[in-house]
Amino acid sequence: ELVLKVRIQNPNLRENDFIEIELDRQELTYKELLRVSCQELGVNPEHIQKIRKLPNTVLRKDKDVARLQDFQELELVLSVSDKNSLFRVPALSEQSGYNKKASELTY
Repeated sequence: ELVLKVRIQNPNLRENDFIEIELDRQELTYKELLRVSCQELGVNPEHIQKIRKLPNTVLRKDKDVARLQDFQELELVLSVSDKNSLFRVPALSEQSGYNKKASELTY
């Protein structure tokens, strides 16, 4: 097995920890990496724009995946339009600086 560290790329999260995933060395393909990573992180593969090997290399094909070493760090980069649907956005009343009384206008 090849052990990789994977996370979802999101600089807005305070804690954006990696999880470790295992891939069968006989099935080191881009498609299998995407499938296992999304399954472990609970993300729809259709929401993934690209897979980045940190710090700055995009994985594009099976040969790229075959070169990975144990415990390398990867990020799943989400499509811009899908970020809002994947992560819960706090309601206005949960945001800092919101004053409920000030928002209620009386005439």
